[in-house]
Amino acid sequence: MQWQNVGSSGLTVSRVGLGTMTWGQDADEETAREQLRLFTEAGGTLVGTAARYSDGRAEAMLGDLIGDLVARSELVLAVQGGLTRSHGGVRRADASRKGLLDSLDASLARLGTDHVDLWLAPVRQAGVPLEETLSALEVAYRTGRARYVGVSNQAGWELALAAASAGFPVVAHEAEYSLLNRTVEREATPAALALGVGVLAWAPLGRGVLTGKYRGQTPADSRAASDLWAPYVEPYLTGRPHRVVEAVVTAAKGLDLAPLEVALRWVMHRPTVAAALVGARTSHQLKDVLAAAQEPLPQQISEVLNEVSAPS
Repeated sequence: MQWQNVGSSGLTVSRVGLGTMTWGQDADEETAREQLRLFTEAGGTLVGTAARYSDGRAEAMLGDLIGDLVARSELVLAVQGGLTRSHGGVRRADASRKGLLDSLDASLARLGTDHVDLWLAPVRQAGVPLEETLSALEVAYRTGRARYVGVSNQAGWELALAAASAGFPVVAHEAEYSLLNRTVEREATPAALALGVGVLAWAPLGRGVLTGKYRGQTPADSRAASDLWAPYVEPYLTGRPHRVVEAVVTAAKGLDLAPLEVALRWVMHRPTVAAALVGARTSHQLKDVLAAAQEPLPQQISEVLNEVSAPS
């Protein structure tokens, strides 16, 4: 496992992070334990979670494993803040000072720790001033409940405004980034590069589509076949994403690699990317990810993939 600093900060993380979005839904306690064991034995340190994952169940499962399976000091906990509330059936993050700090305290209780290593503010919320959100981050940072702070899923101008307005270091930006979604390159990654902010790329395998398993059919045990996850995967199953997947599969055959390894290595070596957060449904999937080499792809292959996947 390789490690890298997050942006220009001193926070060092494993280049592959373990996402826990599936914990408490697809992954039960036994699967979660096995995933964390495999991950840490491979040298992984970065674990990403959030209060909204299974309504807090993912954090609670992780908290049960800390101290039992792995020492707290061996993990870098990256936690997305903000309660998920329901307003007329619509679920959204709460970026208010009260919502953020309440959610942080609840996360700490579920995780069984007095601090997180990286705390991330959610996407900006209409009606909540940026200054209010930043004040919650500052409280967490100044009190030591969060060793480092950052933001998630922000547009480039929002990231720049937050970093420029804060009286403390904003070191990370968590955002979706893969060969199937390069939206962050329009504004967010140039802003991150200029500000010394590190990017944590979630869904680096294109929500599983870049593994090639959806070519020609939808496996019965896949996310796309699930009522819960199908809306999450379907946008990447037709049109332009299909051409990108075929290019990845072709490159993988030429390099004698698995498609997921090509996709993962591509995103890991994009400018500003500190780590790729992978949320596996099964331990077998995680083993495949951990077995992948982490060196850059050959330049010629990267250039072809850049061209094929370039945003319109």
